[in-house]
Amino acid sequence: MFIQNQLKSWIAGMRAKAALPLRIELWNGQHVDLSSEAPRVTIRLPTVASARYLLNPSLANLGSAYVEGNIEVKGKAQDMIAICNALARNTLKPEGKLARIGRSFTHDKSKDAEAIRYHYDVSNAFYEQFLDPDLVYSCAYFEHGDETLAQAQVKKIDHILKKIQLQPGQSLLDIGCGWGALVIRAAQHYGARCVGVTLSENQYQLARARVAQAGLGHLVEIRLQDYRDVTGQFDRITSVGMFEHVGLKHLPNYFSIIHKLLAPDGMAMNHGITSTDPDNGETPYGGGEFIEKYVFPHGELAHIGNVLKTMQQGGLEVLDVENLRRHYARTCALWNDNFEAHAEQIRPLAGERRFRIWHVYLAGCSYAFEQDLISLYQIVCVKAGQRAAALPWSRNYMYDAKPIALPPQAPALAH
Repeated sequence: MFIQNQLKSWIAGMRAKAALPLRIELWNGQHVDLSSEAPRVTIRLPTVASARYLLNPSLANLGSAYVEGNIEVKGKAQDMIAICNALARNTLKPEGKLARIGRSFTHDKSKDAEAIRYHYDVSNAFYEQFLDPDLVYSCAYFEHGDETLAQAQVKKIDHILKKIQLQPGQSLLDIGCGWGALVIRAAQHYGARCVGVTLSENQYQLARARVAQAGLGHLVEIRLQDYRDVTGQFDRITSVGMFEHVGLKHLPNYFSIIHKLLAPDGMAMNHGITSTDPDNGETPYGGGEFIEKYVFPHGELAHIGNVLKTMQQGGLEVLDVENLRRHYARTCALWNDNFEAHAEQIRPLAGERRFRIWHVYLAGCSYAFEQDLISLYQIVCVKAGQRAAALPWSRNYMYDAKPIALPPQAPALAH
């Protein structure tokens, strides 16, 4: 009876504050609408005890309850995320609203590999349902804003390769190569000799098959390898959507490894998600806690200021920084649209629990990028200490250069 009275009071207060298009279905068959507007989301509380999730509606609490089946939620994920954020914003105390839990994780090769396998080795068929045909699982680049997802992903890769001034015959290391889209295009259209490394068995197998299918085995090598075990030097290095797994304490070492692997006159680019909290904190309302528990174990986001500082500590000089937050908001929104459109195919591939995780995760990420809760930066860098004459005068080269078109069976370039 106590919880029921609390819930009744909470509903009355929420109606007065927010008037959300939300219906709450109770365990006794009754329902309550929080506004006169037709509900876009329905939360069903199957038991009296499940009411406690609404009384403390952090994203961690509501997300966990949904994933574990302690509450039922119906509606489009985009609406679910917006309404859950409104519930948290209008319920939690100011200190709860602003608090960002700073957790520190131990990173080593074994734990990092396990975390990568958890996220990426669901199945290739699972990712095929909502990514573009090339399976590019990172922020796309919408040059004009009207590109399809597939077009924007190709433009993203070209944008990166132009930024690092990739030339025919140069060697390229791609740290966290995914399913191989970047190294394949770098070889096919820029004539580069490429090495891609990943810790995901599924990505490794399919990337190798795609390289072979494209006839690029003489130019591209895919390795199941930790970046810390790579040796040699490379003219160009890219890292796309990978450094979020490194850990805040390990960023200086991560960038020092890139420094070691980079040729004296080489160029590197780091593309990754960052926190918008200057103290490297997590997103508010428990969003980061949910992501760490269910989506990216041991993932940590650094503020852009900390990234630039640790790059310098690692011996790298930053040449160019570009914010692509708007682009990632749209990318995640398109992934979410694809996910919901292929829900019936995805459920048997993922299982009901993982389906619910991803259902809210993709929409939640789009919301977080849209609201400036997290961001995305591409950072171009070189080895520190070079003479000024080695640096470009302007950014024009990033936009004027056109990729070359090599025949699929171009002669092998000397190592």
